[in-house]
Parts: sequence; C-alpha cells; structure tokens
Amino acid sequence: MIDAALQPLQQRFLQSPAQVLAQWGVKADQITLFGFLLGVMVVPALAFQAYPLALLFLLLNRLADGLDGAVARIKEPTDRGAFLDISCDFVFYALFPLGFALADPVNALPAAVLISSFVSTGSSFLAYAVIAAKRGETATAFPKKGLYYLGGLTEGFETIILFVSMCLFPMFFPQLAYFFAVACAITALSRWYLGWVAFSKS
Repeated sequence: MIDAALQPLQQRFLQSPAQVLAQWGVKADQITLFGFLLGVMVVPALAFQAYPLALLFLLLNRLADGLDGAVARIKEPTDRGAFLDISCDFVFYALFPLGFALADPVNALPAAVLISSFVSTGSSFLAYAVIAAKRGETATAFPKKGLYYLGGLTEGFETIILFVSMCLFPMFFPQLAYFFAVACAITALSRWYLGWVAFSKS
C-alpha cells in the first residue's frame, strides 16, 4: 500500500552499501541467492520456536532483497535478475507461514489459509504484469522495477510488518494470519477488477 512512497527512502539508505558491494565485485544475483538462503533458514528457526533468530534471518533476507536491486541499478539491471528476485521473494513468503505450522499444529490451518491468500495476491500480481508487459505498459509509481508492479492493500512493506509481528508475538499467529488473509483477499479482488477493466480495452 505504501511501497511506492517508501521506495525513494530505501534507495537512499541502500545506495552507499550497494556502491561498496559493487566495487568489491559482488553481483546482484549473488546477493539475491544469498538472501534467499538466509530466508530459508527462517523455517527451521520458527519450527524450533527460536523466534528472535527467525526475526534476524527475516531482516537479513529483506536487507539482501533491497541490496540486490540497488547493486543492479549501479551496474545494469537484467531481466534474469528481475526474474530471480521475484521468484525468490514469492517462495520466501510461502515458506514463512510453513515455519509456524511446523512449530505448532494449532498454526497449521491459519498457515494454510495465509499461504492460499499469498497465492491469490501473487498470481494476480504476476498475471497483471504479464499482460501489461505484452501491451507495453509501465508502472509510473515503480519506474525502476524489473516488471510491471501493481500495488494493492497488501504489498511488500505490509507483509514484512506482518512477519515481524508474528516473530515478536508468536502466540497471536492465528489471529494475525487470518486478518492478513482477509486483507490479501481484498487486494486480489481489487487486482482482478482492475485487470478486468483495463484489459477489456483493445
């Protein structure tokens, strides 16, 4: 919901460390893969209820997710990098609730509902991006993104706030999961409507 407003602040914050990494010869794809591995470590941390450790892996993953784009913009963004970045992000978002399901069977149903809601937002996001790219459209609010970026009620920032809240207050995971799943449903429905209207025009 506020990703576009936060993007300039994020870019300024990450510019200096990204320049250092670029000077060291670190590639954006390497940062993406390393960040994804850090994100995968969230699952065992959550499964063993090591919530502070899971929070650390979460924050490091998100830092890497910002740095890879910053490094790519210093060198040269590539379609392969954009593909790798969004693919790793979507898998990470699905893995995070899985960790809570492994931690406590009580979390299994809300985790499944949350993952399903992520599928609805993710599929509507990617479907819109594919058709928009085919029609030569660009997202003015996200001019430096590697694909058409359609916003909504639940975007990256809101999702990270959710994950941080779950690590800090794991006893409220079911309530947080159901609440965010509803928000994701609203996002998906709004994207379906926008796509239906926008793409009905030849």
